[in-house]
Amino acid sequence: MELGLITFADMQPETLPGRGVNAQQRISDLMEEIRLADQLGLEVFGVGEHHRSDYAVSSPAVILAAAAMITKNIKLSSAVTVLSSDDPVRVFQDFATVDHLSNGRAEIMAGRGSFIESFPLFGYDLGDYDELFTEKLDLLLKLNKTERLSWQGKHRPSFNDLGVYPRPYQPSIPVWLAAGGTPASAVRAATLGLPLMLAIIGGTLQQFVPFINLYREAAKKSGKDFNTLQLGVNNHMYVGEDSQQAADEFYPYYAAMMNRVGRDRGWPPLSRRQFDHSRLPQNALMVGSVQEVIDKILYEHELFGNTRFLAQASVGNVPHAKIMKSIELFGTKVAPAVKKAIEHSKGS
Repeated sequence: MELGLITFADMQPETLPGRGVNAQQRISDLMEEIRLADQLGLEVFGVGEHHRSDYAVSSPAVILAAAAMITKNIKLSSAVTVLSSDDPVRVFQDFATVDHLSNGRAEIMAGRGSFIESFPLFGYDLGDYDELFTEKLDLLLKLNKTERLSWQGKHRPSFNDLGVYPRPYQPSIPVWLAAGGTPASAVRAATLGLPLMLAIIGGTLQQFVPFINLYREAAKKSGKDFNTLQLGVNNHMYVGEDSQQAADEFYPYYAAMMNRVGRDRGWPPLSRRQFDHSRLPQNALMVGSVQEVIDKILYEHELFGNTRFLAQASVGNVPHAKIMKSIELFGTKVAPAVKKAIEHSKGS
């Protein structure tokens, strides 16, 4: 199983009008996080796309291009590319460029996004939410397979017998479909034969088993060999030497983030009691000691049989030094123990 990290590059909104002081610091810190992940031997680093004042990255490909120049081995992915409000041709070209800069380490995680700001920003109607994603994913996948093609669509200008360049360094760019648990997403990924990345941000882990089963059953019905399909899972994570200390450190920042997002979505405020409940072994939040995080990743693997696990390791405005320590513990203690346990289970 591959182990890695993702981030949305959470940041404090700017306090100086028209200036990007906080964004500059957050992006500088992000480069250090990615470099450390590579040095620790982690296998994937994903960067999200948002168009809000509380996140620093609106263009994952630009960040990943910079990361390509300071890393050697780690795969570099979006997490996610909001394809519905983007141009698949430019997405393909941008990530093909990242692929060259990284000597074949680029990936695309395509999704519809968890926020809606990009739709009015780029002139799209939310009423076309699903239709936009379906059409643009179709074009992206065709571009990835074919150098020259003709294409007609409803939401993007058509073109006839044109080549799209540069071609990637890899034979094709790995494209994952990102989902939050919507059944239609599982069926879509399976039908297209795409690897699936499931974001688990709340609830019990057990409740996602039917979603995974649907993905596998849909793959069978579509004539795909589900044994060859990759399945990824990501959770919010913060690792500490001591369980209680990790929880106490992380809670204020996590609650502030969840409550900020929750105000837009009508969620009630997150209490410390709810936070602690989410940390229980059967629940989604991976916050605690090294052993607690190891146990929960292995429990997920037992439930889902996933081939990739990505930890969202910089959730909220946790101080950079604490995030780096959490990443260090994940890379030096959690990841090796998880790998060893999985290999042992295969051999027994």
